[in-house]
Parts: sequence; structure tokens; C-alpha cells
Amino acid sequence: MTVRDQPWPEGTPSFAELNAPDLDAAEAFYGPLFGWTFERGPAEMNHYTTASLRGRTAAAFNPPMSEAPTAWLTHLSTADVTAATARAAAAGAQVLLAPMPVMEFGDLAVIADPQGAVFALWQAGSDIGAQVVNEPGAMVWNEHMSRDLAAAQDFYRVLFGYHYDDMSAPGFDYATFATGDRPLGGMGGGSEIARWVVTFAVSDTDASVATALDLGGSVRHAPEDSPYGRIAGLTGPFGERFYLMSTDEPSTPE
Repeated sequence: MTVRDQPWPEGTPSFAELNAPDLDAAEAFYGPLFGWTFERGPAEMNHYTTASLRGRTAAAFNPPMSEAPTAWLTHLSTADVTAATARAAAAGAQVLLAPMPVMEFGDLAVIADPQGAVFALWQAGSDIGAQVVNEPGAMVWNEHMSRDLAAAQDFYRVLFGYHYDDMSAPGFDYATFATGDRPLGGMGGGSEIARWVVTFAVSDTDASVATALDLGGSVRHAPEDSPYGRIAGLTGPFGERFYLMSTDEPSTPE
């Protein structure tokens, strides 16, 4: 288990937010799948909905923003969203949403990197992003997929100073990225569409896939074993892609 109350380090994938056309449908799918409970904000907050796991923030739903696709939006933490946005733009990214305050919660920008993968920059105020990760029902991994792994690495090296540990094999281009000693996520090549992808931890991948199917989801990649856990690729109620991966990490107590 990993719980956190302080801002995430620079460049860390710190949150996952679903741009959901139907908040009721999002709750009906992801609540039973991950054991989330929900708190929906008022109209003046665009009914922004926080998803919690045993009382700690795990993810969120937001009615669709024109700046971002209907998808899970990875947030990368930064101590200075204005400076990070300027670095991104200078390195060839498109600024879809210029840095803006979100009440007292923090400051947000939405960026499309040079290959078109959309992500958010988040400068924490009272809201750090995810308060629980790496356990069943919480975010466990984030990765960037594109056609050009080397170009993606160059961009994010400029943006956050990432360094990479190559894990490629014949027919498989992949590396983990980090700013210190611990990997923060992954980057892969060979994808026709550039995107950031979120993986959520579960205790039993096959059982969770069956639950997702019962709830109206679909399978893109059937469950298979990996050195890190049994993994499956799913599509949610709005066509959004995400992964499940089994973990034996214990859950945070109530």
C-alpha cells in the first residue's frame, strides 16, 4: 500500500481523471469494479466527482473538457505549472489549456505533447492528487505509448529531466522513466496513436475482468501473466482505455 498527504515529486504521475460524458454511468461502472465511493461537487464546480477508496482520494470524474479527449487523463506533478508549461511549449508541445487556478485546490494545465498524447500538469494546492496508490482499487502504473519512443523520451527528458532504463526486447520497444532511483512509469513504442494509459491495481485480474464485462465494459487484451502481475486491457463505458494488473499489496485499513 502507498498512502500520501504531501505533494508528489516533480514529474510523478500523481492522479488519473476521467473525462466522463455521463457521471452516473461512470459511477455505476467504476464503483463496483474498484470499490470506489463518490462525492459529486455542486454545479459551480461542474459537478466534479471525487472517487475515494476507503476514504482516500483515488481518482476523479469530470464532465468532458473541450481541451481533452474522453479518456483517462494522467496528471504529472509539478511545483511550477507555469514554468513546466513554458518548457513543454518550447519543446514542441501544444498548450490546450493554459495554466489556471482551480480554486484553492491547485493549478492546472492541459498539454498535447509533440506526438499528440494529452496529459495534465498539476501544481498542488490543498489537493495533491491521489492519496492512495499501488493497492487494489488504486492507480498502480502510468505509461506513454507512441510510434516513436526515442522522440517521446527526448521531450519528457526536457520537460522533467527523466532518465530511462531500457527494457526492450526483439519486437518490443519499452523503457521505464524516473527522476531518481525508483521508476515512475513506462514508455513504449509501436503504437499508432500516442496516448498516456493508466493501469489500476486489482487483487484478481480475471475476476475483475469478469466484473467489468458484466458492467458493460469490453476486453482489448485478454488477461496474461507478466513479471509484475497478471495484466489485462479493458475499454470502459465511453470507449476509454485502461489496464488492470494484479498485486499482492495489502489494502490500506479503514
